[in-house]
Amino acid sequence: MRFTDFLKTTVLLTAGEATALAAVTIIAAAGKEDTVTIIFSLAWWALAAVVGGWLGRGSRPSARIGTLLAEARTSEALPDLRPAGVLANRLWPLGVVALIAAGIAWLFPQFPAVAAGYAILVALAWRKQEAAVTAVEGRDGARFYVVPTSPFRGIELVRTPGYRFPTSNGAGLG
Repeated sequence: MRFTDFLKTTVLLTAGEATALAAVTIIAAAGKEDTVTIIFSLAWWALAAVVGGWLGRGSRPSARIGTLLAEARTSEALPDLRPAGVLANRLWPLGVVALIAAGIAWLFPQFPAVAAGYAILVALAWRKQEAAVTAVEGRDGARFYVVPTSPFRGIELVRTPGYRFPTSNGAGLG
C-alpha cells in the first residue's frame, strides 16, 4: 500500500472515529440528562480542534515520518500490495479504542468524549502529512510503500523508483 494512501486513510478513519464517538457521547449523556458531560465534551473537542489545527499547520513531514522516509530501504520491485491487510494490521488500535469507548459510554460517557477529542486532535494534526510525503516523493523521484509486518512491530517503508515532478525551470524531469 502506498504510504500516502495509508496516511490519508488514517486521517479519514480517525476523523470518522471521532465523529462516531462524539455521537455516542451525546446520546449517552443526553440519555442520562448529564449536561455537565455535554458541556465538558464540547469544550474539550473545541480545544482539541484548535491544538490539532495548530500542530498540523506545517507543510513538512513530521519528525517521525521524516525518519521513516529516511530509513526506508530501496527496492526496484513493489512490495506485497495488500491494502486491507496493511490497514487492519496497522490501524487495529483505532477499532479497539472505538469499541471499548462506545461499550462503556452508557456507564461513563466521559470516556468516549475524551477519546473523541484525541481523535479530533490527531486527525487535524496529521491532515497535511500525506501532501508533505507526496512533495518529498516528487522531489526525490520515489514512491514509498508500507511493508506488511507484524502489528506489534514498528511500521516499515520501502522506497521504489517513481517520477520526479518538473521544477519551474524544466529541470528535474526524469
